Amino acid sequence: MIRRNVGWLAACLSALFACAGSVHATDIGGAISTTLTITEDSRLVDDVTCTVTGAACIAVGAAGVTLDLNGFTMTGRADPATSCFGGAIAGAGGEFGILLNGFSNVTIRGPGLVQRFRAQGIQLNNSSGSTIRDVTSSTNCASGFQLNNGSNNLLENNVSVRNGHVTSACGGI
Repeated sequence: MIRRNVGWLAACLSALFACAGSVHATDIGGAISTTLTITEDSRLVDDVTCTVTGAACIAVGAAGVTLDLNGFTMTGRADPATSCFGGAIAGAGGEFGILLNGFSNVTIRGPGLVQRFRAQGIQLNNSSGSTIRDVTSSTNCASGFQLNNGSNNLLENNVSVRNGHVTSACGGI
């Protein structure tokens, strides 16, 4: 009886330790109405419609995080024809698709589409060693991708199309 209980206890402890060591991604999809700050690996599991006003849709809140767009689309509130507020200037409103500010070694991975945000599609500030790969950024009021005050960041195999505004043609990267 003792041997059977010891064997059962050992099996349960092994299973517990195995589960404790695994990290599960946060699943994201549907409507986002307030900035979603991610602090662990996350992935889109459906298209995202962002209705956040004056702030980022998704903000990265920790170093070393991976955001996998997983083939889905993030869509902001910008006008589909002008990519802004209609007649407003580029970048008004601060409505970024994805904002990375002050954290390093972050990965944003496609395939995926970031579109129709009233500022940049993806904004990296003060970040080093981060990677954006296989992402399409389209019809954003300012740049598709913008990097400020960082180093050793890698942008690879991305597409930037129809970004910018008639009075401020920021454009691509």
